[in-house]
Amino acid sequence: MKNYIHANQERFFQELFTLLRIPSISAKPEHKQDMYKCAGRLAELLKEAGADDARVYETAGHPVVYGCKDMGAARTVLVYGHYDVQPPEPLEKWRTDPFEPVIAKDPATGEDAIYCRGANDDKGQLFMHLKAFEFLLKTGQLRHNVKFIFEGEEEMGSPSLPAWAEAHKDLLKADVILVSDTTMISEKVPSINCGMRGLAYLEVKVTGPDKDLHSGHYGGAVANPINELCALIASLHDENGRVTIPGFYDDVVELPADDRALLNKAPFNLEEYKKFLDIKEVKGEKGYTTLERTAIRPCLDVCGIWGGYTGVGAKTVLPSVAHAKVSMRLVPWQTSARITKLFQEHLERIAPPYVKVEVTPCEGGDGFLIPISSHAYQAASKAMAEVYGIEPVPARGGGSIAILADMQRILGIDPLLMGFGLERDTIHSPNESYLLRQFFAGMESIVGFYKYY
Repeated sequence: MKNYIHANQERFFQELFTLLRIPSISAKPEHKQDMYKCAGRLAELLKEAGADDARVYETAGHPVVYGCKDMGAARTVLVYGHYDVQPPEPLEKWRTDPFEPVIAKDPATGEDAIYCRGANDDKGQLFMHLKAFEFLLKTGQLRHNVKFIFEGEEEMGSPSLPAWAEAHKDLLKADVILVSDTTMISEKVPSINCGMRGLAYLEVKVTGPDKDLHSGHYGGAVANPINELCALIASLHDENGRVTIPGFYDDVVELPADDRALLNKAPFNLEEYKKFLDIKEVKGEKGYTTLERTAIRPCLDVCGIWGGYTGVGAKTVLPSVAHAKVSMRLVPWQTSARITKLFQEHLERIAPPYVKVEVTPCEGGDGFLIPISSHAYQAASKAMAEVYGIEPVPARGGGSIAILADMQRILGIDPLLMGFGLERDTIHSPNESYLLRQFFAGMESIVGFYKYY
């Protein structure tokens, strides 16, 4: 594969860049046509790589791309990825145009990386599968049936894909779901995610008076929705960093000491972590390490808060309304539906009488675990050990890919997460990038997976 990459890398870049230039932002209605454009381009690339069939399917939301290659084999691999991306804002923080890919040096290490929205998450990572497939097919080494499903709503919580997958179960029959949409725990030591957290995401609206009021005439006499919202949010954690919603931890399984010790064997330098984030100290649930807090424990965070006047200069108003967006990352056995209900009931119960509180669910999904003893996991482990020269560490992802728990349930097969991103790639943030060495190592590792699976 190394020689094939070297001989074709310029073509690889040009093909990938045609995807990266399309602003396929699923959350923004004005980009609806870009979603179809990106889906169509993926179908073209699948056909060019050698798929027997590649087409764009309608869903209740953004389209799904499906492709396949039937080799008459005993095993079938279903490759999942997503072509939608996060909005690029704040634009002023980008060093380059977020939708004009460039290869530039990493400011910290001097290594070459692709800079663009979607370079890692997930266009760059799904593209590795297209090229690994192309290589295996052209060199006569493909001995599996391969199916591809690329969706356009992962960054929105995949609201349309479960129903589409349910309706196309026969089309998606496979033995494993192969996914590259995660990060490794270290630049020095590779890892394979054997589980991910779920998500419950909601919006809170606090309403006071029916209009903005003069802060001098009414300040101190009428409840300020922003003040009340801040108080409500502050009450959601106790002094030990635990979430105070009754019932929140009912389904959280406390890992035994041996399992926690295994998790903490992963290479992790707290001082480097703090330096990378430019913070003086970490903060989280008391009694757990940083690795545990982001892998085996749930959390609650405010992702956005707004209200009142935020323009230049002073405007002395007491606002009528305040808003917040709240994200809760959940561990396996906590369900998004139940936690969402508990959050709604709790906030409505503790809301003071002088404001009105409304909670609107936005998106959600459950977490999952997979056994590291499976044949697919072992094949991935051997492949990555061969490429990186060291056996990968089993890890749990702190993020969420909500659809994978649904796919696991609907299709009755486990996902396998071979992700090659790194924390330095700053996905979802300005200046998203993907190191070329990880891009190429990912292709080699995927080829190795098919070799050992």
